[in-house]
Amino acid sequence: MIVYPAIDLKDGRCVRLVRGEMASAVVFNDDPAAQARDFAAAGAEWLHVVDLDGAFAGKPRNAAAVEAIVKATAVKVQLGGGIRDQATVESWLDRGVARVVLGTAAVKNPNLVREACRRWTGRVALGIDARGGKVAVEGWAETSSLMALDLARRFEDAGVGAIVYTDIDRDGALEGVNVAATAALARALKTPVIASGGIASLDDLAALRVHEQDGIAGAIVGRALYDGRVDLKSALALMAA
Repeated sequence: MIVYPAIDLKDGRCVRLVRGEMASAVVFNDDPAAQARDFAAAGAEWLHVVDLDGAFAGKPRNAAAVEAIVKATAVKVQLGGGIRDQATVESWLDRGVARVVLGTAAVKNPNLVREACRRWTGRVALGIDARGGKVAVEGWAETSSLMALDLARRFEDAGVGAIVYTDIDRDGALEGVNVAATAALARALKTPVIASGGIASLDDLAALRVHEQDGIAGAIVGRALYDGRVDLKSALALMAA
């Protein structure tokens, strides 16, 4: 199971939010590239990068920081936030991003997701961010009436490389990952699911790993790494065992 250290970008710096509230942003590193190098040195094979400003603006806002991260290491980068058209997808993939995450676009422009998956098979992930089981969009500022599983099923035949499932109520709160909901989603789908939101300890990762056979293929760890609650080397060793 893959561990994805998270780098969330706001105003060019690495921050963490609580439950997606921009006002809750805490800066952990002024140098995103240096943070990427630290994660790479610990053994990470993937990074999960989010352009938070881009998610709200609907277009990239931290391009320079993302490019610096991509150039800093050989670690594969999974990028989300503000990617709303084919040109932006193509631009990031051409600039070295390994996989893009489309979230808001899946609700508001599903044809974009299908076309992107057709053109770049395996290099597009579907980002499903849920609040109370319902999909949130526009940087989590809007909650739709669409249920997470219903959205995921719409793209089961599209060639999505993975589904990044975030429980917004747990995200950044260090209250533990929603194992039950994540495992239930994974069991209902053929597409691999990456868990996100609330991971606060190695125990949380171990609980997810139990459900690897159900289709949970990875876990995104953010604030717990920056707070020192989770040691990345230990997390990588646990999930690789």
